[in-house]
Amino acid sequence: MLAGRMARALGVAITGAMLPLWGALAAPFSAGEAAKVDSIVARALRTSGVPSASIAVVRDGEIAFVKAYGAQSPALPVASTAARYPIASISKQFTAAAVLLLAGEGRLSLDDHVDQYVPGVTGGDRITIRQLLSHTAGIRDYWPQDYSFAAMAKPVTPRGIVDRWATAPLDFAPGTQWQYSNTGYVIAGMIVEKVAGEPLMTFLGKRIFAPLHMGAVDADLSLGKGDPLPTMRYALGPVRPATPAAPGWLFAAGQLAMTPADLARWDIARIDRTLLSRASWEAQETPVKLTDGSSASYGLGVAVGKARGHVLISHGGEAVGFLSENRVYPADRDAVIVFVNADFGSAQDEIADGIEAMLFPEADATRAARALYEQLRAGRLDRGRLTVNANYYFTDQAVRDFAASLGPLGEPQGFVQRGATRLRGGFTQQIFELTWPNRKLRIILRAEPGADGKVEQFTVYPVE
Repeated sequence: MLAGRMARALGVAITGAMLPLWGALAAPFSAGEAAKVDSIVARALRTSGVPSASIAVVRDGEIAFVKAYGAQSPALPVASTAARYPIASISKQFTAAAVLLLAGEGRLSLDDHVDQYVPGVTGGDRITIRQLLSHTAGIRDYWPQDYSFAAMAKPVTPRGIVDRWATAPLDFAPGTQWQYSNTGYVIAGMIVEKVAGEPLMTFLGKRIFAPLHMGAVDADLSLGKGDPLPTMRYALGPVRPATPAAPGWLFAAGQLAMTPADLARWDIARIDRTLLSRASWEAQETPVKLTDGSSASYGLGVAVGKARGHVLISHGGEAVGFLSENRVYPADRDAVIVFVNADFGSAQDEIADGIEAMLFPEADATRAARALYEQLRAGRLDRGRLTVNANYYFTDQAVRDFAASLGPLGEPQGFVQRGATRLRGGFTQQIFELTWPNRKLRIILRAEPGADGKVEQFTVYPVE
């Protein structure tokens, strides 16, 4: 868990006066843009069964839109933008930022070994703090499940997590692979506390939350009736209240709760390169290299990639009963934040995708994918745009089958890139989702790098 995935939407618009003065809305969305966001959210909640969503959008370095929708809890008859949602693994970038602050003061180094601060970790004499923060340490993840397991019914301490999971054999030699590990971040949080001489939340509060006027709290200790009710679902059954894990299981891997506007203030600091040094921001956003020279597409607590042709710094969060998505486009000075009070479905991604498409109308890559799709739908193909392998794949029979099966569907209502552009086998890889009222398809497009790169793969699959 802690990684990145009802009712009719009852949107409640807000004004700048409803936010803390520091975060008053600027460059607000037009009425048409706001209506489009309302439609995107309403559809995502309706089709997924997710009870509520709360969102914020940063445009040109300022908060442009904040709104809450749906049923947050029985104690909140009207959705409130002041309700705090657990952000789960989005918290990791704050833990990493705490380490970077200490490193900037010379109190530790990212290349220090773990056993200098936390004894008893398997491989601690070889694993660096940088590897903890980049998920390349090889330490066994204590929470790979998308639910809370039996032990999580009882409280735990960080040391308890380390003693059970970080003393197991490493899953791989440090630096050789990338594998998500909440355990690594628990250890990183323990290092912050030892070096800073105070609890992690205290350090974050003084060094990050107070300067940025963020109302972030510990999700274990500070949420109450005025905050959203966590919900879950078994298969396609009814939406039910979810029982969070006992205290201690989130810690530095995902213990924070806040409003979307709070997280927007942090995103603005990232965009403006304030609070942390420029070097620290760049260190967090630089993809780590594995020992074989390949990129992990992950920095220190954030994923690094592209979306719709734009540089994207992002992370998702999943806790019991909650999902969240945070996307920052630093070069464009924009950001999208979406929180939902459900740990099922993909409403947070669908909403973020829709707003992302608003901010960045169809990019060149999407236009190229759509153009090729339309060719195939019509039963014709510009073979000059294909590699030798793709021309081999697209036999005359293949083109006829594409046209016969795709043509009757008509033009898709949605054509959106899902996730970041990545490298695979020397080709760029992009995944697109196409939607109709009762159907969804997925396209995998691989092409030679560069604007004029030829297409190596264009395959279409149904999505259940």
